[in-house]
Amino acid sequence: MALIAPRVTPGLAADDARNLARSLQDSNDITVFVDGTVHRLPDEARDAVVDLLGRLSRGEAVTVSSVEEMLTTSRAAELAGISHTYLRNMTDRGEIPVEYRGTHRRIRLADIMAWLETQKHNEDDGREVVPS
Repeated sequence: MALIAPRVTPGLAADDARNLARSLQDSNDITVFVDGTVHRLPDEARDAVVDLLGRLSRGEAVTVSSVEEMLTTSRAAELAGISHTYLRNMTDRGEIPVEYRGTHRRIRLADIMAWLETQKHNEDDGREVVPS
């Protein structure tokens, strides 16, 4: 898969952000028109669009980029917000599955996302999440 360079969009002006926030309040119904034709987005795409619009409505700058399904340890660690050394240690302990391409480790995007979701649930349950 060819990756397209990330696109950075600055945060919206305060008035635009407020108007967008008001429109999004209590709604996940997003209608997309392409060349005048209505398209229903799959749940995953809808969730991504709602997340993007929510961030813009808070005045946040947003970066949109593509991610390959198989990640290097450096890219996986960057997405997870942890050091690559900590991530490699987790793969050594079997906490995150890893595949090898020769001597190079590759980690599935889905496995990193599942680990992040587990971390989120642990935080929501009040359990302390401490990298070891």
